[in-house]
Amino acid sequence: MKIFEADITYQVSDFLNKTLKRIALFESANDKIVDVCGIHHYFNNQEEYEVLKNILSKTHIVVKEPDRAEYGDFQTNIDLAVNVAAYLKHKSANPKIILEPTCGKGSFIIASLRTFDRIEKIFAIDIYMPYVWETKFSILQYFIDNPSANKPEIVISHFNVFDFDFTEISKEYTKEEILIIGNPPWVTNSKLSRLDSTNLPAKSNFKKHNGIDAITGKGNFDIGEYITLRIFDAFQNSNGYFAFLVKNSVIKNIIYDQKQRNFKISDIQKLSIDSKKEFNVSVEASLLICKLKQVPEFICNEYNIYAPSKLINKFGWVDDKFVSSIALYQHSSGIDGICPFEWRQGIKHDLSSFMELERVNGHFVNGLNQKIILEEDLVFGLLKSSDLKQTVIDKTRKYTSVTQKKVGQSTAFIKKDHPKTYNYLYKNKSQFDLRRSSIYKGKPDYSIFGIGDYSFKPFKIAISGLYKKYSFNLVVPQNGKPIMLDDTCYLLGFDRLDYAAYTFILLNSEKTKKLLKAITFPDAKRMFTKDVLMRIDLMKLAMQTQKAKIKNDIDELNTCYNLKIQTGTWNEYIATMRPQQTEYADAKQLTLLEPIINYNWTVA
Repeated sequence: MKIFEADITYQVSDFLNKTLKRIALFESANDKIVDVCGIHHYFNNQEEYEVLKNILSKTHIVVKEPDRAEYGDFQTNIDLAVNVAAYLKHKSANPKIILEPTCGKGSFIIASLRTFDRIEKIFAIDIYMPYVWETKFSILQYFIDNPSANKPEIVISHFNVFDFDFTEISKEYTKEEILIIGNPPWVTNSKLSRLDSTNLPAKSNFKKHNGIDAITGKGNFDIGEYITLRIFDAFQNSNGYFAFLVKNSVIKNIIYDQKQRNFKISDIQKLSIDSKKEFNVSVEASLLICKLKQVPEFICNEYNIYAPSKLINKFGWVDDKFVSSIALYQHSSGIDGICPFEWRQGIKHDLSSFMELERVNGHFVNGLNQKIILEEDLVFGLLKSSDLKQTVIDKTRKYTSVTQKKVGQSTAFIKKDHPKTYNYLYKNKSQFDLRRSSIYKGKPDYSIFGIGDYSFKPFKIAISGLYKKYSFNLVVPQNGKPIMLDDTCYLLGFDRLDYAAYTFILLNSEKTKKLLKAITFPDAKRMFTKDVLMRIDLMKLAMQTQKAKIKNDIDELNTCYNLKIQTGTWNEYIATMRPQQTEYADAKQLTLLEPIINYNWTVA
């Protein structure tokens, strides 16, 4: 049964009913309850007290619990919480202070009471009032069942965690061992914004991303990550442990940012959990544990929470490189540097129903199965991630209308030069205007992104950013026109087929595969990103590649796909691999190891 939309056992209900029946004032009731279970200010005011007494004296109403999963609210079951607490105890945690910043239904509070015998004070916080009540009811039930158990002082606050001042607790308890434990929401700030949630931090670019990164995705962050960083800020100088259940992506980001933030944390561990079993959700998540007030460390040890004695992997920083497997990286670090060519993302339009077309019986059909008449001039073949399956690609199943040659270009020319295309675009202008992303704000009508000179290069190397199983594909023109890629793909563009072919061979080498396996995270939303791909140093890779292999692979491409690739231009290709002035440019890293002249060998 439920009271205040919170689960309550008949035993707790009966205890409260009998205990409070003859108590008139809420202050007196609070004094009575604190003696039983240690919770201070069980009732906040007289009105709340009277309402509860009234409900308890009548037949209890069963209220259907709202589904809060869309808010990233996945409540920890008591068995998992006890398992976490037991592991912490095994690691010698023995806290006097417990802090649960998003306590939910109180599982971690109950698990801590069961596990640790010298707790003196517990702080629990939650923004959702039914959970505050359910935590109170659960703690009361625990002490009804265990009347002789240690009773710490317990303070449960109905509060927005983003407004809570954690520094007051950290300053007050400087010497006592503290355990900060919990399961913050598994959701991003943009998702909560779409849900009109008030449980959000004040809007800020807290990771200090610049320009377009802050607008197009890097400015989006996980709520659990934000809370974790706030906790580290407040408690890195406190004695004790930190233990949060968070998404794997959060743990990766925490370790990545640790290089810059230099938090005083060590013995960092990631213990994977079966989210389907524990929460009935398909989310990759783990327990993040570390010790506070330590010499900063930058490596995370991976285990499984159900068999925590076996080390599975180590990831983190090796010198100035962030890697997903330190063991694998030892065998591939030689080609980790900066790519001399700049990787680009494909076209972004956010209107697949209108901008992605198929050719049927000589005309085009859009995603709404509408017949479209367009001039051919602005129509190009389009590849999506699911299309990147063949070694060499020269045909597409989809097409798209390319409205600009570079980002921000005026689209006024379309009306004059391509009236059929303009009529189609204008007819659907309202759909373009409804696009939510701020990147389109203030831009010309029908704008797209991920477009530039590189998009119109005839020869491309392409890779999907989404799939764990991957290969680099060689993309050549379709009917004399360059093929475009969508924004789930990344590409290098070339004017010459031989240069594209050399790059294709290098990128599909075993050395490249080993490096990518060592620096990518298979559970990432995008396994491959521009940041990852820019680390493949093609110059170093070329110097480690046998000329016989290059020739054999070129011959195979020519035989299988009738490409007629030249094989005597390797030196010219090498000479093009000079440092590029991009956002990745770093004078020290981009300095060529030796003069080009030292690499004077040929394929032919």
